[in-house]
Amino acid sequence: NRNFEGRIHPEVKMNYLASPPLCVAYALAGRMDLDIVSEPLQGDVRLRDIWPSQREVSEAIERAIESDMFRKSYGEVFDGDDNWNTLEVPEGDRYDWDPESTYVKRPPYFDGMPADAPGFEPIRGARAIALLGDSVTTDHISPAGAIKKDSPAGRYLIERGVEPRDFNSYGSRRGNHEVMMRGTFANIRLRNKLAPGTEGGFTTKNGEVTSIYEAAMEYADEGVPLCVLAGKEYGSGSSRDWAAKGPRLLGVRFVIAESYERIHRSNLVGMGVLPLQFPDGESVESLGLTGEETFHLAPLEEGARALRAEAGGVQFDARVRIDTPNEWEYYRHGGILHFVLRDLVK
Repeated sequence: NRNFEGRIHPEVKMNYLASPPLCVAYALAGRMDLDIVSEPLQGDVRLRDIWPSQREVSEAIERAIESDMFRKSYGEVFDGDDNWNTLEVPEGDRYDWDPESTYVKRPPYFDGMPADAPGFEPIRGARAIALLGDSVTTDHISPAGAIKKDSPAGRYLIERGVEPRDFNSYGSRRGNHEVMMRGTFANIRLRNKLAPGTEGGFTTKNGEVTSIYEAAMEYADEGVPLCVLAGKEYGSGSSRDWAAKGPRLLGVRFVIAESYERIHRSNLVGMGVLPLQFPDGESVESLGLTGEETFHLAPLEEGARALRAEAGGVQFDARVRIDTPNEWEYYRHGGILHFVLRDLVK
């Protein structure tokens, strides 16, 4: 579940997972487009000529591995090296946030959080920030790979004095919500039907193509809630918390999809994003939706199985995918983080 397009490098569309011996064999061949079992790797050398037997593997392990290696390594596991031991350790009961850090920033999840659960706030006047197809993965929603220089995240880092060679990756900067928000839906292979002819984190607002992040910030300034429309298996692939955190911080209040990957649906609820499902047999296409509509949801009530939705005059019942009593409690609090914090305070 980790061999997505662009995951290894932005210009690499296809990649493979292989055992170390196979990596060596393909490296000797110098290319991937061959039948490695029947075709030679180089000259007359074939895979069977270099592939070790199980006996050879066992003998190599016996020669190379000794029990003292493990005793020594685990005996020193808590000692650390000079780099670790010379780190400055701030004192105090709370983490000392460094405002200059581009790796770790204090996230805004609890900013303005009321003491009591807000319940089910009505969602009206929402606009779609993305109209997506089937099998949109968590890597499409929140990529872990390279940060492009001309992307919103890249510009953010450059403005703070970070050279492109030091960008690292979205995965390495997941402790900085400013980077991750700008990277949400920024996968270079994402195809948003609201910005036809583009590939990457783009959408259309007021007739102009712009980045999804910039459009979301404009909508936030206007007080407009957002939603995402999708096809089948939304959120497939590896479970990634930022695939739910990122959209929520952009202002996405609900997703309407034909179906969900199991864990991602749960993660959406945990971040206070309402997962809705089109009725069986219905979809964006069958309902005639374009993604340019204004969306209104009927008031949500505890335990509801369906919710009346209106989009540009089209009305339909969407299935509420809050599947357990605990999830209803999380969503009522605005997310699992808020639920836990209020519980701790009590």
